[in-house]
Amino acid sequence: MTTPDIAARRVRVLGACAALMVGALTLTACGGDANADSSGSSSDGKSGQSPSKTSTAKIVISAKDGSTDASINTTGVKVSGGRLTDVKMTVAGSGQAVPGSISADGGEWKPKEQLERGTKYRISATAKDGSGRTAAANSIFTTVTSANSFIGTYTPDNGTTVGVGMPVSFDFNKVISDKKAVQSHITVTSSSGQKVVGHWFGAQRLDFRPEEYWKAGSKVTMKIDLDGVEGANGVYGVQKKTVTFTIGRSQVSTVDVNTQTMTVVRDGQTLKSVPISSGSPEHTTYNGQMVISEKFVQTRMNSESVDLGSEYDIPDVPHAMRLTRSGTFIHGNYWYNRGNPPFGRQGTSHGCVGLADVQGAQGATNAKWFYDNSLIGDVVIVKNSPDKTVAPDNGLNGWNMPWSEWVAGSAA
Repeated sequence: MTTPDIAARRVRVLGACAALMVGALTLTACGGDANADSSGSSSDGKSGQSPSKTSTAKIVISAKDGSTDASINTTGVKVSGGRLTDVKMTVAGSGQAVPGSISADGGEWKPKEQLERGTKYRISATAKDGSGRTAAANSIFTTVTSANSFIGTYTPDNGTTVGVGMPVSFDFNKVISDKKAVQSHITVTSSSGQKVVGHWFGAQRLDFRPEEYWKAGSKVTMKIDLDGVEGANGVYGVQKKTVTFTIGRSQVSTVDVNTQTMTVVRDGQTLKSVPISSGSPEHTTYNGQMVISEKFVQTRMNSESVDLGSEYDIPDVPHAMRLTRSGTFIHGNYWYNRGNPPFGRQGTSHGCVGLADVQGAQGATNAKWFYDNSLIGDVVIVKNSPDKTVAPDNGLNGWNMPWSEWVAGSAA
């Protein structure tokens, strides 16, 4: 005979068991593979058995979702265990498409052009594995901003041929506090085997050169790997590229202020001796080794730009080649006194080196000959001037610094 108390206990036990069974069923229903496909078929082909395997294709987007300092150079998509089938990249705000291409093997996608700084982008990618199963990945990210990045404007340019005095020179648009980190991510090597060392002029300029002039005909390679390098607190590099240039024939021209002549020597042989007119006694020319950094068939020269008041303003100075940042040029002169030409006789300029020329830069003059026979990177040496030696950082003129001092200015 069952008493009421026993019956009540049985009801409670049965109720608890029922609850446990429902809980077990609930756990079973929610505990399956979240990545299973929607077909409901199992791995052994029997419906209702264990869930299917997910795609073996694994997609990796280099820029992490939500990141705010993504690279503008290395953003892309890669896949392992499958092939990419579609990648779409857009500017998040406007929806503008970013062109790109999937590699022939289907393993990666890259944008065709470098991304803009401080811009929000969206990437959606899909891939399939060998069994045709699909995988997908998405990322919304923002590239590093201009305020939080730095770039270096450098010379010489890729693919150029330059003279034996041409250094590699970087001007950074931000102050660099971690010079070692930045310098260690720029390497300059030469096919000549010459040792190349960097030297810092202040916190925003870094030049590289060998102890002696480059060997004629050598190939120089500059590898810039500054992408993501922290040059200052919270300020990162964005450049990643390789630059190569060629050293041409060796040409070194020597200006002797005592004789007002310039001797042009190429590959050890004298090409020509040219009469010149250097700086006047009031405006002397710097001594030292100076490198041609720019060439202009014609250019304007205004005395106000070099703090000489309104002494001159010549809109069409012919065959002008820059030797210093402060305004020293070697250039043609057509405004000289025809009745008393100064070339080869006396210094009459405001510090530049002048050669006989004609207005319009068209005549067969000494200035045109020298211009046509000069490369950016050629060396012009001035000697016997009453002026001081040009400062190493006034133009590309680090050759005026002793090698031991140059090496001491390296952060590597």
